[in-house]
Amino acid sequence: MTTLALGPSWLDPDYLLNQFGLWGLLLIVFAESGLLIGFFLPGDSLLFTTGLLITTHKLDTPLWLACVLICLAAILGDQAGYLFGKKVGPALFNRPDSKLFKQENVVKAHDFFEKYGPKSLVLARFVPIVRTFTPIIAGVSGMRYRSFITFNIIGGILWGAGVTLLGAWLGNIEFVHKNIEAILILIVLISVVPIAIEFLRARGKSKKAATREGGPHGTPPSQRGRHAKR
Repeated sequence: MTTLALGPSWLDPDYLLNQFGLWGLLLIVFAESGLLIGFFLPGDSLLFTTGLLITTHKLDTPLWLACVLICLAAILGDQAGYLFGKKVGPALFNRPDSKLFKQENVVKAHDFFEKYGPKSLVLARFVPIVRTFTPIIAGVSGMRYRSFITFNIIGGILWGAGVTLLGAWLGNIEFVHKNIEAILILIVLISVVPIAIEFLRARGKSKKAATREGGPHGTPPSQRGRHAKR
């Protein structure tokens, strides 16, 4: 099985699993969940491929054990990111760009966190790049630890176990094997669906708020009062 369509061969999920096995997978999940250097790693496709290889007996690891370890790696990765952000603080926003670090990624994650609050820790799990920087931004912003750990655990389980089990569930379907590259690309596209939904909801709320402020016909209350006196 080859899945080279998503990038260079050394980022191919099948190649990574064959070369480094389960422990390499856990290290990648940990790094992508909260270390600055992990934003480019293929998290979603890697988890999906793991489930697929387990259910087809090409990876000799019990599915339940893989899910538990993946969830732990994801949760601990976010934890590391949170502590890093809390220690580094605002200095992160002044860090110069480099080959592995782009200031725009930090800004995007910050805007994302500011917009969706604590639940961004769950939503960000399914969005490449954003999931790496969001726990760091949570630490920078001084998010209350109890809230952070709660949403961290929820997001880690939903993403870690959910995507892996999806791969295992679809692993016995012949169509999936024949179109694995298209399936993995589709997973990446689906990962932005939660954000699109939240964006549309926020946009709808903004329109309703604007309507209320401007009155039923979009005219500010003060102007309606002046028209009435005339």
